[in-house]
Amino acid sequence: MKKFDRERVLLAVAGPVIALVAAILLTSVVLIASGKNPFEPYALMLEQAGFSDVQVLIVNQASMYYLAALAVAVGFRMNLFNIGVDGQYRLAAMMTAVVGAHVALPSFLQVPLLLLVGAFTGAFWAGIAGLLKVTRGVSEVVATIMLNAIATSVIGYLTLDNIFGVQVGNNNTTGEMNESGWVPGIDLGPETGEIYGLVFLAVLMGVAYWVVLNRTRFGFDLRATGESETAAAASGVDAKKMVLAAMLISGGVAGLSGLPLLLGDAHTYSLSFPTGLGFTGITIALLGRNNPGGIAFAALLIAFLDKASPALDYATPVAYEKEIATIMQGLIVFAVVISYEAVRQWGLRRQQKRVGAELAAEAGNNNSKKEVAA
Repeated sequence: MKKFDRERVLLAVAGPVIALVAAILLTSVVLIASGKNPFEPYALMLEQAGFSDVQVLIVNQASMYYLAALAVAVGFRMNLFNIGVDGQYRLAAMMTAVVGAHVALPSFLQVPLLLLVGAFTGAFWAGIAGLLKVTRGVSEVVATIMLNAIATSVIGYLTLDNIFGVQVGNNNTTGEMNESGWVPGIDLGPETGEIYGLVFLAVLMGVAYWVVLNRTRFGFDLRATGESETAAAASGVDAKKMVLAAMLISGGVAGLSGLPLLLGDAHTYSLSFPTGLGFTGITIALLGRNNPGGIAFAALLIAFLDKASPALDYATPVAYEKEIATIMQGLIVFAVVISYEAVRQWGLRRQQKRVGAELAAEAGNNNSKKEVAA
């Protein structure tokens, strides 16, 4: 059994806590500067989150955020910055919707097929960046940014009326998917709504992420390569193979992140399908420190800010702009980076002092033994 390391736990928790506190304080400063009450918006959002229908919206949104953040976290653990999760997720959702609208199998075959289409599409798109990195040394940041733009153009082309597009009013869609591909959720009543059935997929992916990274040789090799490619290569690990594998896995998870909404509610891909999911996943992965439990907490927090903030527009007698929640999310990103570096530096100093004290104590014991022997 590993000995409980209280200081290590403290360091792990200190970063996110400091980041949240700093973000709240800075947001309060913005509110005060604009002549608004710095406390009331938080109370209004907490009150809004008390309604059961809003809680369902938060859980559903958090499931998508969680999968997107896991995709980012896989890259982070390999010291890779997959900034293309948004393009991978949107392209995967579109291709899944196209297949779902043109293929009709029994439900027990249709749903797994659609999940595979989403995962493989995301993996393929991320794999392009992975191949460019291992064969030509192209930065995955540059490659995935460009692939995001290309994905947008590909989606626009494939949803044209003469390709796979179906015009519904002023909206270009891929047509409604066959019902055999719909994933039923947990119906909590007409006033509360329905929890997406693929929320459980997000939970399973979180468990799989932890098991693979912490209990398998592949996970160890992946983390070791992320720490030092040179050291990993010296121990027999093919660093290029691990880079490509990490990008493929990251893209595969990204490809699943839009499916809770697609298979559970929308049942078609259209111009109104949400964007920016991948970039929000970066914030969540950073705040959760690439830990599945921390990412779950961060996903729920960001989903809460998204779904509870509309209450600010309807507050009386003074209305607050719901963009306050967006400001807070942005401040969280800055606070996370600063607080984590500050905590890391503090931890290093603590470790240096502890090692110095242990060496001094050991030297004192050796001197004592020499004196006794003399």
